[in-house]
Amino acid sequence: MGFGDLLRRMGDGIDELFGEEKHSHTHIGHGCHDDDSHADYRHNRYCSFAPQSSGHPKWYVDGASYFWAVSMALEEARDYIYILDWWLSPELYLRRPPAKNEQYRLDRMLQAAAQRGVKINVIVYKEVAQALTLDSAHTKHALEALHPNIRVFRHPDHVPRGNEILSGIVEGFQNLRTADLAKVSGDTLKALYGGTDDMVLFWAHHEKLCLIDGRIAFMGGLDMCFGRYDTSSHPIADAHPGNLDDIVFPGQDYNNARVFDFEDVQKWENNKLDRTKNSRMGWSDISISLSGPIVDSLAIHFVDRWNYIFDDKYTNRDVGKYFRLEKPNHGGPSEGLLDEGEDFFGGLHHHFSKRYHRFVGDEEEEPERPFGPNDGAHIQLLRSSSEWSSGLKTEHSIANAYIQIITQAKHFVYIENQFFITATSDAQKPVNNKIGRAIVDRIVRAHQSREEFQVIVLMPAVPAFAGDLQGEGALGTRAIMEFQYNSICRGGHSILETLARSGVPDPSRYINFYNLRTYDRIAAVLPTVEAASGVRYEDARRDFDESYSAPDPSGGDEYHRYQSAASHLPAPTWDSVAACATLSGPPLPSAPWTGPPEAEIDAFVSEQLYIHSKVLIADDQIVLIGSANLNDRSQLGNHDSEIAVVIEDPTPVRTTMAGRPYTASAFATSLRRQLFRRHLGLLPHQPPDRPDANWTPADPNHYDWSSPPDLLVADPLSQDFLTLWRTTASHNTALFHRAFHPVPNDAVRTWAEYDAFFTNVFVAPGTEAAAAAEGYSKGKVDYGHVVRSEFPGGVGEVKEWLGGVRGSLVEMPLRFLEGVGDIAVEGVALNRVTQELYT
Repeated sequence: MGFGDLLRRMGDGIDELFGEEKHSHTHIGHGCHDDDSHADYRHNRYCSFAPQSSGHPKWYVDGASYFWAVSMALEEARDYIYILDWWLSPELYLRRPPAKNEQYRLDRMLQAAAQRGVKINVIVYKEVAQALTLDSAHTKHALEALHPNIRVFRHPDHVPRGNEILSGIVEGFQNLRTADLAKVSGDTLKALYGGTDDMVLFWAHHEKLCLIDGRIAFMGGLDMCFGRYDTSSHPIADAHPGNLDDIVFPGQDYNNARVFDFEDVQKWENNKLDRTKNSRMGWSDISISLSGPIVDSLAIHFVDRWNYIFDDKYTNRDVGKYFRLEKPNHGGPSEGLLDEGEDFFGGLHHHFSKRYHRFVGDEEEEPERPFGPNDGAHIQLLRSSSEWSSGLKTEHSIANAYIQIITQAKHFVYIENQFFITATSDAQKPVNNKIGRAIVDRIVRAHQSREEFQVIVLMPAVPAFAGDLQGEGALGTRAIMEFQYNSICRGGHSILETLARSGVPDPSRYINFYNLRTYDRIAAVLPTVEAASGVRYEDARRDFDESYSAPDPSGGDEYHRYQSAASHLPAPTWDSVAACATLSGPPLPSAPWTGPPEAEIDAFVSEQLYIHSKVLIADDQIVLIGSANLNDRSQLGNHDSEIAVVIEDPTPVRTTMAGRPYTASAFATSLRRQLFRRHLGLLPHQPPDRPDANWTPADPNHYDWSSPPDLLVADPLSQDFLTLWRTTASHNTALFHRAFHPVPNDAVRTWAEYDAFFTNVFVAPGTEAAAAAEGYSKGKVDYGHVVRSEFPGGVGEVKEWLGGVRGSLVEMPLRFLEGVGDIAVEGVALNRVTQELYT
């Protein structure tokens, strides 16, 4: 029987499986109280399942500080650890570099906790193996093999009807990957993803949560998996020819999916991305820790998720291995962490603060804050959930919160998100969420009232992973980009077009869109060291990676031979120049280079800084942060499952807004200013092995209020700030444009211009050897490297030019391919099913 026959045999049940449930209250004027499904929740804020709570939040900008804080909390676990993740990599190092932090690999930390009696429950998304490379089976088996106290659930089960159909589908889709999804039919997708209870399981568990002992919760945008770790300096080079022990990103954790995506992750040390030629992709993300009553609300959510899966899968399967969980009933801190009678929050702060100061060898007093003590923030837990994900009727309290916060904002809205797909009207079907409508209405109101109001949106330049956007494998990426451009500026119903029709002649006065981009220099492999050791650098590096996959890492023979020869280097090249774009960083022309002089120009690399954050900050008063993207998948409730919180910290900060005296909130203001300073290059360089007080799990964030860099970003509506922001973005955009010809790009409005600007200049990732050699003979360079023809003055001119980059902020190219009618379609029309997958 052929594969087409298998699909035809499934045809009778496909339509019923797909269904049409939308339950989209995510538009103005339609409240959740109009639907009986929310009868129990309608009196809670945003129609959330959870009542408003309180607690003490702490932000972490980028993975280095966040994972370090998680590692501290895991060390202290005594009762239980609950983890929700889209992807979890057991071999993830929570502290770096790995050579100095062997015990802080996630699986080793969880095993140590289990051995001291901690009960560990993990829920991960069970992917369609033919479409994603997460390998949740490896996650489950690797963790459960460590200790009986570790139990892992994968959900949902993608089971088409009939074993014969299942085996045929698996055989027919062995080589399918995410990039191919846009090319297959709706029926094929339904067959592949399978169904249960009259639903097709296209959607994912996308939550990120770690709960420890009912004391502290970690949540936000960061999964504990490969590719997420980064510092706020975002080095994208990690070759260390002078000392392999300085490697920060081992194995496949050194990743650039625009060049080569993750593959066979259970053999995580087998990285096919050559770090001597290719950069990694920097990862921009935000997460938080929470202590206080809000932790119980999150624990209830986890227990409900666990018990729903247990009831669905394990009442008559693996009997005795898994158990239902009891909902939390914490009367206070358990023994072992705090002394009897000690105040919970003060004790938690004091305990972790002491541990941090012991670690860094610093017992100094904490600096006095410029305002009163934090008595706890108001926190509202939100989620997107439905029948398939949790056994409950649809809840979309995250979307409700987005719309209400935007509608009620008085001064500004700042959004950082991995996606931006939204609608201003029903004319933009299949997009359903109306966050775009809320943005339009708020700006129109500001324009009519002559208010000073700003919306700033940051999102990735390329929202999914493809090197050559014209290639066949980039169809799905182009589909997402088309939906995003139609949300922002094209298609007749976008935000900018709707604003213009509504009487706002210059929408850029109120709303602007930006990306992030960075550069680095890959250290030269030194032939003298390779000759002296008899080992190629990449062979020694692979030996290093393989040794760290062993239970007792010590390095193999090639590693030791190379290290011995490299130890005699007098003054090695800087392994990264990321510090040069940071506050008070060294000038780029001064960066030493000890490799062949003619090779230095080819060592410079650039890549988008991939924005994975999911945060909204309004008026320096309120923060919405969690796992939810700004698209239908995350917002509708009946698609991907998500969690988020709204945080309103009553701790006052006296500042200005549009030049007038203003009282802001400490949590929202410090997070917003930290982000703005990072984007503008107003933070100092952050090495991975120098933790500070912001890397701990419980005490409040430390922020240098009223420092000169802080004052530059203090007032987000002042003309001085807006000038600094916009000129930095414009200047950086021009610098990267000339040096690296990045796409998307405003200079590229047709495919012919794309060929001239990109295709005829670069050897694209994945090009076959013969074609690549022909390209090099014509003067092409590898993707992501400096375009030599732009710099007749050689590497000195390159260094002077790139030395002008500050931070990573660049303008979003809203005119990219505007002359192409439909950038997503190249002979293949997206059908109703594939459209929904990309919105």
